[in-house]
Amino acid sequence: MAKGVSIKFQSYQETIPKLLNLIKFDKEIKKHEKIILKPHLGEIKEENTSIQLVEAVLRYCLNNKEKDSEIFIAEGSDGADTLDLFEEEGYKKLAERYSIGLVDLNNSEVEEVMNRDFVKFEKIMYPKLLQEGFVISLPKLKGHDELEMLGSLSIMVGAFPASHYSGFFSSKKNKIKKWPLKYSIHDIVACKMPELGIIDASEYGTILAGVPLEMDKQAAKLIGKDWKSVSYIKLVEESTAAKTEREKIREEKKKEDSEESE
Repeated sequence: MAKGVSIKFQSYQETIPKLLNLIKFDKEIKKHEKIILKPHLGEIKEENTSIQLVEAVLRYCLNNKEKDSEIFIAEGSDGADTLDLFEEEGYKKLAERYSIGLVDLNNSEVEEVMNRDFVKFEKIMYPKLLQEGFVISLPKLKGHDELEMLGSLSIMVGAFPASHYSGFFSSKKNKIKKWPLKYSIHDIVACKMPELGIIDASEYGTILAGVPLEMDKQAAKLIGKDWKSVSYIKLVEESTAAKTEREKIREEKKKEDSEESE
């Protein structure tokens, strides 16, 4: 699958198949038994992922997946009832029309994840469905007061289940906001990076698809930002580079030890 591309927006029905064919996603999707579409849904409707985008991606997945593969739409809204939003935004009818699963991540089955790369959390209760599947992050590109930018990585805070991270007297996920949200974004994608980001930048005349971190960098430019000024992107980039360097050193050490043993 290609690293990423963007093409001029015509309509979701026309643009999405062209875009996904360009990155050869028709070949990639056949490798996966579970495909999860992860939109962003919240109380501010203007920030919610367009259901037209989700339907276009869903149709492409249905047309190209293996026969026995499953598709789910999954989200865990912050401060609102996800199931109510699924109904209000038309996702419930969409799921029924295409006979796919609809999952509220706030109350789904979780597993404990521990990772040396976490910067704030000791452990995270992470949705098992996302861990097992091929995750496609589907943000609507916008600046955002809390997240800085609605991008492929930042909307993954929806993976924090409210059942574990909301306050005692609130439905808000207050436990992920004890520090700047860049750290919670970093740690949730350290659990598992979404495999694909499809960013709806139709308001800027384009749609982007590809490696989520790289797509967020490109999307930042569209809203007039240097990606290095978007703190969550900078933090994830630095962490990814450091991890790559550690792995490189380990491989070199392994090679040296092998040569010495010979």
